[in-house]
Parts: sequence; C-alpha cells; structure tokens
Amino acid sequence: MGDSMINPAIEYDYLIKFLALGDSGVGKTTFLYQYTDGQFNPKFISTVGIDFREKRVVYKPKTPPNAKPYRIHLQLWDTAGQERFRSLTTAFFRDAMGFVLMFDLTSEQSFLNVRNWLAQLKVNAYCDDPDVILVGNKADREDARVVSQTRAQELADKYSLPYIETSAFTAQNVKETIESLLEKVMTRMEETIDKSIFPVRQPPENPPDAKKSKCSC
Repeated sequence: MGDSMINPAIEYDYLIKFLALGDSGVGKTTFLYQYTDGQFNPKFISTVGIDFREKRVVYKPKTPPNAKPYRIHLQLWDTAGQERFRSLTTAFFRDAMGFVLMFDLTSEQSFLNVRNWLAQLKVNAYCDDPDVILVGNKADREDARVVSQTRAQELADKYSLPYIETSAFTAQNVKETIESLLEKVMTRMEETIDKSIFPVRQPPENPPDAKKSKCSC
C-alpha cells in the first residue's frame, strides 16, 4: 500500500470514509493535514462543525500474493470536539467505515474522555464493533506527557483496540495509522462481501461507494 500518483481524471475503485474523533485541541486537524499534505501546519484554529480532507492511495491486499491493487479515494472527516457540535458530529458516524479516536498525551482530560467517545460510537456507528484505532497524539512533547504508554495500552486492551502513538508535528506514525485502519477496513470488506462479486469495479461515470459494502453487523 502506498501513495498514488493517480490522475484525477482516472476514477477510483472504492471510496472509503474515515472519521477523526476526540476532544478539541488533541490535534485531529493537524494530524490529517500532515497525512494529506506531508507537513505540519501550526496555524489551524479549532474545527467548527465538521470538515474533510481527501487523498488517493493504492491498496494492495496481502493475500493472495498476486492480488491486484485497488485505487482508493480516502475521505478523512475532521470533527469538532466541542460539546456544542456533538449532535452534528454524530450524524456522520453511520457514513464512516473507520475511526481514528484521538487523545492528547499531554492532556489527562482528553484521555479520560476516550470512554465517552467510545460510548458515542457504540450508539451511533454503523455496527456494534466498528474499526477503530486509538491514537495518543503529541508524542514529540515527551516533557509534557501526562498519559503513560502503559495506561493508554491498558485502555486499548480493555476495549480490544489497536493503540499507536503519533506526532502531527514530526509525522511520527501518522501515515502508519491511516494505513493500519485502511487495512482493517479492507479486510472486513473482503470477509463480508460475496466473493463472487468482489472486487466491484464500475465504469468511471459511476464509481462505487464503499459504504454500500458495509457489513451488516
């Protein structure tokens, strides 16, 4: 799997929508910007409501060895963490196939609120066990860290979530996080879609929407 230099005129095989969740200020916007643009932008202000970024990538299944790669159009939705936008944010849960649940390693409260975000997912996501990666951001600020890796891993284990520590500033594990989530989502699709019709490749004028292929959990 890797970045694609796909001509925008060439259509994709799948549209995959990911949603970034977490308290305001944990770094969701800068994380997504780092992933799509390859740089840190410190000038962002808090997201108002919801916004999104896009990127084309190529995904190659791990099995079989000669599997054809898929052209993936990623939509990365960036949500506001403030409580007053919560009803707007949850309206997008059912359209997302994967979730980046982020907290700030330098903020105890953002870590404690992870449980609240998981409860929101339980109620509003498209199924009871959606694909989620727990992310501890701002790993570059080790001097200000208040949440240890051990504590974070214990929480992730409790909810059976993968855990990864990232830095939107240095790009540490940013790309790896999205690739890991995409791997989980594509694996779920391969396991739940009728093999006789997978992959579904449509004419360019009518690209398939991955949400039509969600599991019926």
